[in-house]
Amino acid sequence: MFFTLSQTQPLWLTTLFLLGLLSFLKSSASILKWVYTNFLRPAKDLKKYGSWALVTGSTDGIGKAFAFELAKQGLNLILVGRNPSKLEAVSSEIKSRFLKTQIKQVVFDLSGDLSDGIKSISEAIDGLDVGILINNAGVSYPYARFFHEVDDELLTNLIKVNIEGTTRVTQAVLPGMLKRKRGAIVNIGSGAAIVIPSDPLYAVYAATKAYVDQFSRCLYVEYKNSGIDVQCQVPLYVATKMASIKRSSFFVPSATGYAKAGLRWLGYEPRCTPYWPHSVIWALLYSLPESAVDAWRYNFCLKIRKRGQLKDSRKKE
Repeated sequence: MFFTLSQTQPLWLTTLFLLGLLSFLKSSASILKWVYTNFLRPAKDLKKYGSWALVTGSTDGIGKAFAFELAKQGLNLILVGRNPSKLEAVSSEIKSRFLKTQIKQVVFDLSGDLSDGIKSISEAIDGLDVGILINNAGVSYPYARFFHEVDDELLTNLIKVNIEGTTRVTQAVLPGMLKRKRGAIVNIGSGAAIVIPSDPLYAVYAATKAYVDQFSRCLYVEYKNSGIDVQCQVPLYVATKMASIKRSSFFVPSATGYAKAGLRWLGYEPRCTPYWPHSVIWALLYSLPESAVDAWRYNFCLKIRKRGQLKDSRKKE
């Protein structure tokens, strides 16, 4: 016999049924939305933002992958990197595959003199229709360590590249977008700051990425009515040199796999996790008690620290 509402049933039972129904509908709507955004929603036409895209940290990993995917979609590129030979190599590789792509190179070490680097970027973008900015350049710890073990050079680089560099590059590119009343800014955040409740032994790195997340969210609100989409993308582990992961897997995409997903999400939510298996991990972590996730992450990072220290000791021998 099916349960039906009637006047003879107690008010509390009717209320309980309605709350359960509301919860079910809400959960169903969330699942349908997740399926749509990850598999069915069409990507935006990126050329509508402008004919040029600027990518920082473009010679390796995610930044390099973004550069190739943007070129594949017909955009011209301004590639920013600190190594001139790597910039030339990436530029040549892209041009060999996408013959019509125009490329400008900007040699800029974000851990160095920011004033000179920002001046070089400003000169490179002058007169160009730069519609997309990918703030990908970033640094992390060589391996996990307690805060008191972080030396001054690493501390300075983390703050200068991840916070000041991202901020200053955005400040250089944004005025042109405002003038043209269109543009998209993607800042690469990290699951270390958003997905897990804490990232022990990576405290400064996680904190700098929390800045990137809040910076992005504020700019999203400030400029959403000016034709400019601002987004913080939050990847978990990606197979890159920075993550010290050589092989990709289902839950750890290659840089190319991540970049493909990242461009499909560009211009939509102000914060997103583009690679859908990462969102599954995020949901799982959120369902667990924070204390349990903290304990797991702490022990996991202690093992990384131990391996890193062992590797350092072998180098000294």
